[in-house]
Amino acid sequence: MDLSAINPVLLIASLMVASTPILLAAIGELVVEKAGVLNLGVEGMMITGAICGFIAAHHSQSVTLGYIGAAAGGAALALVFALLTQFLLSNQVATGLALTLFGLGFASLAGQGYNGIKAPTSYRLDIPVISDLPVIGPILFSHDIMVYVSLLLCLGVWIFLNRTRAGLILRAVGENHDAAHALGYKVVLVRCLAILFGGACAGLGGAYLSLVRVPQWTDGLTAGAGWIALAIVVFASWRPDRLLIGAYLFGGITVLQINLQLARVPVPVSLLAMAPYIVTILALVLISRGRRNSASPAMIGRPFHATQ
Repeated sequence: MDLSAINPVLLIASLMVASTPILLAAIGELVVEKAGVLNLGVEGMMITGAICGFIAAHHSQSVTLGYIGAAAGGAALALVFALLTQFLLSNQVATGLALTLFGLGFASLAGQGYNGIKAPTSYRLDIPVISDLPVIGPILFSHDIMVYVSLLLCLGVWIFLNRTRAGLILRAVGENHDAAHALGYKVVLVRCLAILFGGACAGLGGAYLSLVRVPQWTDGLTAGAGWIALAIVVFASWRPDRLLIGAYLFGGITVLQINLQLARVPVPVSLLAMAPYIVTILALVLISRGRRNSASPAMIGRPFHATQ
């Protein structure tokens, strides 16, 4: 065992990279659930975005086009979810699970000719002098652009939900869609826009895995990241600030367990692999302990009949 091989600075810098895909997917799902919709298709939208983004980036040799393709792919699957649940009023849980299975199968089929192919190099923030500062430079100023986009998105969603009229309408739809409809708000439209936003964010999270985190295409690339994002939304009590803590905690433990394996700590590998999931859930349960169940949007998972 050699714990001196673990570099704390690189550990912290790496956790930001490991947390980004989950944070992107989770912040999108938070907006969806705030609108009163339960989307269990996040995993399928993530992996759809991962393969769409990888294919777009590979053929164009542009990471930017890759992310655009990923957002479009995730939003396309989200559009199917919106049509089925908001217009045809299908069960949200069953529809989400079905689309996850569809997304996994679609990604596996579409990615047949891309296994093992490297992704184009992503853009990194490199500010002269500042990026070279000891400790602070590697941690804060040496990441690819999507790390900062995810943080800005988290801040933007908090501002949107708490400081804007549109955010108030979205929360009203999630709390009482009948009252919102009676006030003249278009419940179905609000929910569809939220679903599309959530799908696009999930697609970006998937693309980050295939373009930066790995970076190449392999089957099952997301490895349950969408389910972790769903769990973090619930345990963070539907609050963007706690969502950030939960995502970074999961990313940090994930990176730490990999470093502990490399340091040959005498702990079974399977136990170390379980650690990110166990620690994240326990920590978020403690954070949300004592909070009222009313933190959950009252209408979540309940269909809205446009004729009401």
